[in-house]
Amino acid sequence: MVEECNSPVPGQMMRRPLLISSLLRHADRYFGQREIVSRNEDGSIHRYTWRDCHTRTRRMANALSALGIRMGERVATLAWNGYRHLELYYAVSGSGAVLHTLNPRLHPEQLAWIINDADDKLVFFERSFLPLIAAIAPLCPSVQAFIMLGSRADLPAHASMMTYEELIGAHGGDYTWPVFEEDAASSLCYTSGTTGHPKGVLYSHRSTILHSYSSVMPDAMNISARDCVMPVVPMFHVNAWGLPYTCALAGAKLVLPGCALDGRSLYQLFEEEGVTFSAGVPTIWMGLLDHVRANGLRFSTFKRTMIGGAACPPAMSDAFRDDYGIDVVHAFGMTELSPLATTCTLQAQHMSMTKAEKRRVLQAQGHVLYGVDMKVIDDDGAELPWDGESSGHLMMRGQWVMDSYFKQPPGGALRDGWFPTGDVAVIDADGYMRITDRSKDVIKSGGEWIGSIELENIAMTHEAVRLAACIGVSHPKWDERPLLVVVRKQGAVLDRDTLLGFYEGKIARWWTPDDVVFVDALPIGPTGKVLKNRIREQFRDHRLPTVRA
Repeated sequence: MVEECNSPVPGQMMRRPLLISSLLRHADRYFGQREIVSRNEDGSIHRYTWRDCHTRTRRMANALSALGIRMGERVATLAWNGYRHLELYYAVSGSGAVLHTLNPRLHPEQLAWIINDADDKLVFFERSFLPLIAAIAPLCPSVQAFIMLGSRADLPAHASMMTYEELIGAHGGDYTWPVFEEDAASSLCYTSGTTGHPKGVLYSHRSTILHSYSSVMPDAMNISARDCVMPVVPMFHVNAWGLPYTCALAGAKLVLPGCALDGRSLYQLFEEEGVTFSAGVPTIWMGLLDHVRANGLRFSTFKRTMIGGAACPPAMSDAFRDDYGIDVVHAFGMTELSPLATTCTLQAQHMSMTKAEKRRVLQAQGHVLYGVDMKVIDDDGAELPWDGESSGHLMMRGQWVMDSYFKQPPGGALRDGWFPTGDVAVIDADGYMRITDRSKDVIKSGGEWIGSIELENIAMTHEAVRLAACIGVSHPKWDERPLLVVVRKQGAVLDRDTLLGFYEGKIARWWTPDDVVFVDALPIGPTGKVLKNRIREQFRDHRLPTVRA
């Protein structure tokens, strides 16, 4: 533990608080003509600049003040990736209130619980969510107004509520961003927990700015003013991995895809807008790959993508690199980490490696960004060696790592000053971390751990497999054994024995799954992750072929 003390000689630098509003001022002043392009819900395209965005955002800040929103109060959004949502990112946090992004894919009762827990005062929402608002509004007494993101003409005839454009139109753009402590809360995001109620993670202005600085670095997202960036990861999920902030910091062109995230719609925006960098979860990229393959298409400007949210199957990253010349950055993060903690790029010591060796390195979750520290520990809390083999519980700490959940006492989420991620991982001698499983998903067979992610990744390299999930099922002798649940590619022929034989020589024999079940689809959660808890529930009584009654 480092003891804090006063410096005997204070520095003589200006002290300017790290505030989110400064990012938008910077983008306006120095990159004012760079475009922000959005696809609206009706498919139309909206274009304006960072300077236009700043002007409208100041008008919205005045509107929030007129509605009585005070510093620290929560303002919620139910919105896709679009320019009005971007304006709220800056207007709410910049004025000292707290932006609370809501996931519209959650069940209405869960959404209402989250809104009430956060004590949201306003909820801004897309027109397509009117039925959802009708369902949750009676359950949310703290909400003073529901405001539709559009104009009066967009409202159905029977609806009576405020609209975004009416609100912003009633106020001018003469607004001075307030200056306050950088540790003030800026935004709130609830975890996508699969059991119990989600928990809130409350970010600060300081943590957000530091995360943005680190994210643009060459071994992270490597974003510059020469880039055109399209966040496919939703703005309602962990602040779109910070991209609405990092693009303002770097002066990049920003493309917001709205609600149409199918392969055809995404490809169209990639080509028409000259996207160079994008970020999203594996399930989204799978749809994009399917589209370009089926239609014999190529990318003309797309050069780099960041994949996270779930382990990226090696077959997917190989396809992007080999077939389309796109660099894939594998990343690790979570809501509690703001979210970015590690990214996987090659270092100097890797340059002399063979192509196959480099690919093995790039399959890891990677190296920490400055500002984050990590370690793996055993069940007793002892730190394990960085040998690439010793598997343990992954712990994190750092400048943008959560200290406690919303409404918890300080330090309430920590263990000896470290945040337990809930992942099982190994770290090699070069400091590269590789997730082997979630703690709740690890398969314990005969007292030994089997990593389900590696078994899934191998299955995904088979040409007939579209998607795979591996779970542990009960075994009378070994406690648990692996069961592979697989979605075949359309029209593909594949049987159990052929797929199990595919593992020969790729892993230790005792790791090989005991059985395979083929299904039409796997359950996908609101953030694009496969819901293994539902798969475990579905197959909890599955009897393995070697187990007799």
